[in-house]
Amino acid sequence: MHYKILIIEDNEQNLYLAKFLLESYGHVVLTALTGIEGIKLAESSQPDFILLDIQLPEVNGYEILEKCKKNKQLFNTPIIVVTSYAMAGDRERCMSAGANGYIEKPINPDTFMQQIEEFLLN
Repeated sequence: MHYKILIIEDNEQNLYLAKFLLESYGHVVLTALTGIEGIKLAESSQPDFILLDIQLPEVNGYEILEKCKKNKQLFNTPIIVVTSYAMAGDRERCMSAGANGYIEKPINPDTFMQQIEEFLLN
């Protein structure tokens, strides 16, 4: 199955790698470099799921999670956090803020798609 995926990521190298991997599996990938741009694109494009960085300019990932969970259009859209925040408690904070999944950066090209598919199947 192919999905429409929105990646909200401000690091262009991380964005390129994730987009390349997802598109190589046939998915349609939309991208946003800022949180504000990401929210607007999510509302207008209705992606099947969102990959979200936490550390973003303008609006951070926690604020985006909050906005999405309060938005009728986006409430049920799964959000997988992809972040370098990997200290004790960071995963739990993301999940309690409304994330449906959590992947630590740097992403591993050999396991990234398997991690994404695990979240989608749950």
